Amino acid sequence: MRKFLICSKGFIEAEESNKDCWINVVCPDAEDFKYLTDVIGVPESFLNDISDVDERPRTDLEDGWLLTIIRIPIISKIRDTPFVTVPLGVISRKDIIISVCYYETEMIPDFILFSQRKNIEIRNESDLILRFFLSSAVWFLKYLKQINNQIIKAQKEFNSSIRNEDLLSLMKLDQSLVFFNTSIRGNEVVMSKLRTIFREPKYIDMDLLEDVETETRQAHNTVNIYTDILNSTMNALGSIISNNVNTIMKRMTSVSLILMIPTLIASLYGMNVRNHFEQVTNGFTIVCFFALGLSALAFIILKKIRWF
Repeated sequence: MRKFLICSKGFIEAEESNKDCWINVVCPDAEDFKYLTDVIGVPESFLNDISDVDERPRTDLEDGWLLTIIRIPIISKIRDTPFVTVPLGVISRKDIIISVCYYETEMIPDFILFSQRKNIEIRNESDLILRFFLSSAVWFLKYLKQINNQIIKAQKEFNSSIRNEDLLSLMKLDQSLVFFNTSIRGNEVVMSKLRTIFREPKYIDMDLLEDVETETRQAHNTVNIYTDILNSTMNALGSIISNNVNTIMKRMTSVSLILMIPTLIASLYGMNVRNHFEQVTNGFTIVCFFALGLSALAFIILKKIRWF
């Protein structure tokens, strides 16, 4: 699906491509692919690179076209993790700006609505690329807050019980944080390259670039903080589980020791040898009380050393 949006008029939709137009392509089909390659002249290799879900952030030049790949966060539908990142490609040459993403995202519709509400003017390709970087950093922070809320919720549930499902959910959150950390660092590298590509001060908005760098740095610091919190939580849970196992083993060992005493006495007095209790009328009762007494004494001793 493709849309033609006029940048100078608040991203108003147009019926066809013209000057000062941004072509937004989401989940391109065969018709969109043919339009971009045959009509617009976009290198086919660029579109193939963007379609790779694991494509790293980078820039590339071919036949006068500039390709900028940005990693943006989405709610996962392609992996067994809550949040992942996917490539967003921005292809530009002179007055033509094209964005291509092979996945449905919340970021791009929100970016368009926010720009219309704030009457943001896009002067050139560098402005649009930097705005995408800024929006990406904002959405990283939004999803990081959701991840933090899930970590807090899991910590509260661990106070009552520890289930395998809860541990698996934390492991998946940890995977999401790894994806976020790698993607944000890649975006930072691409932004440093854009400073070299767009050298002219009049062409690049330095205030906007500073805002983008600040938001990206904040997203990077935040993901590191939440990673440390999650790792400390996982380590604490590992210690708790190990301690619980030790406690259970101590109790089982204590019960075995207590039950072993009457078993031993019964075995000794059940042997077919003289034991001086054959002629005693209450011999069986005496042996039973003797065994119970020793078991009670063992229980008291184990209780004092806190094995129960």
